[in-house]
Amino acid sequence: MGEEMERGESTTRVVVLGSTGSIGRSALDVIGAGGPARLQAHGLSAHTNWRRLADQALSASPRFVAMTGEGPVAEARQALRGSGVEVLSGRDGVLRMVQDESTDRVLAAIVGAAGLEGAWAALEAGKTVALANKETLVVAGPLVMDLARRRNARLLPVDSEHSAIFQALQAGERREVKRVILTSSGGPFRGFTRARLREVTPEMALKHPTWSMGPKISIDSATLMNKALEIIEARWLFDLEPDQIEVVIHPESTIHSMVEFVDGSVLAQLSPPDMRLPIQYALTYPDRHPCPGPRLDLTRPSALNFEPPDRETFPALDLAYEVMKRGGTAGAALNAANEVAVGRFLDGEIGFLDIPRACRMALDYHEFDPRPTLDRLWKVDAKARLEVQRWTP
Repeated sequence: MGEEMERGESTTRVVVLGSTGSIGRSALDVIGAGGPARLQAHGLSAHTNWRRLADQALSASPRFVAMTGEGPVAEARQALRGSGVEVLSGRDGVLRMVQDESTDRVLAAIVGAAGLEGAWAALEAGKTVALANKETLVVAGPLVMDLARRRNARLLPVDSEHSAIFQALQAGERREVKRVILTSSGGPFRGFTRARLREVTPEMALKHPTWSMGPKISIDSATLMNKALEIIEARWLFDLEPDQIEVVIHPESTIHSMVEFVDGSVLAQLSPPDMRLPIQYALTYPDRHPCPGPRLDLTRPSALNFEPPDRETFPALDLAYEVMKRGGTAGAALNAANEVAVGRFLDGEIGFLDIPRACRMALDYHEFDPRPTLDRLWKVDAKARLEVQRWTP
C-alpha cells in the first residue's frame, strides 16, 4: 500500500482515467464540491464519448483531456477550441497525463483489463493511484504491487469494500488481523435457483437493487463475479492469504466490509451506498473532509441482515479462491474470459449461467504459467478472449 502519507492543505491535482463513466462522474462531483483549493481536475480521459468529455472539460477546466478510442479526437478538439484545454489521443496521451510532473494522484476508473496500462504507467512514475479498476490487481497483482514498492508509489482503494477494509485496518497492526469480511448485496438474483437463473435476461440483470453502476459491473454483481474479483484484489492489495478473506451477503449495502482482529473484535465501516465517499477518501487521504454524498441516518427504523453466499448457485466465488491459490496467469485468464462472456450475454449470444461456465473453460484450458511477465499476461488475456468469443455453450 506504500508509505504513510502526510496531512496537508495543498491542492491535489487529479487525473481521472475513465471520467465519463459512473466512477469518473462521481469523482468530478467530489472534485467540484471540494473546491479548487483542495482538489483540481488536472486531466480527464474517455474512450469514445467525446461530447461528455468536452462538457466535463468545459466545466472542470483541466490542463489535458485524452481520447483513447478511434475516431472522435477531431470532434473533441473542435468542441474545446479556445478553452485552453489540450486534447491528447491514444495511449501516448494517457501516459503523458499520468506521468506529468504536476500530476499528484491518478484515479484509475477505466473498466476491465484496459485499465491496467494507465495504472501501471502512473505507478512507474511514482504517483499515488486511487484504484477503482479491480482488474488491475486481478490480472497482475504481484507485478503491480512489486512495481509500487520499487517506485515508492502508493495504491489507495476506491471500491467501497476495499475502502472499508482500508479504513478499518487503521485500528490495529497487520499482524493482528485474523480475517477480512467483504459484504455483498447479493445482486438482483439473491435467493434464485439455477432453474430461475436460466430465464434471466440482460434487462433483468442490469437492475441492481442498491447500486447504480455501468452495464459490465452490473452484470458482474448479478453473477457475483464482481465480488470474486474483489476477493482477488483484496488478496494483493492488503497482502492477505486466501483463507483470510470471506464474503457475507448483506442486502442493505450499509456495511461495506469488516475486519476481524485476533482478539475477536470486528470493525465495520458504514455509510449509504454512494461511491462519492470512498472516492473522496482516496483522493484526500489521510485527510477527511465534508462529502457531497448522503449521510447515514441511524435514527430511522432499520435492520442489518447477513447470510452466507450460495456458492453452488453462484460459482464465481469458488473460481476466485481457485485463482488466488494458483496465482500466476490464472487471474488474467479468468478476467479476460469474464469480460468477453459478459459482452456476449449482453448481446444475447449466451445465457446468464453460461458466463461462469465460460470462465471455467478458460481457466481449465489456458497455458498456466506460475511466474509470468507482464507481456505473458497480455498474451494469456488475448488467448482467453479469443477462446471465449468462439466458444459454443
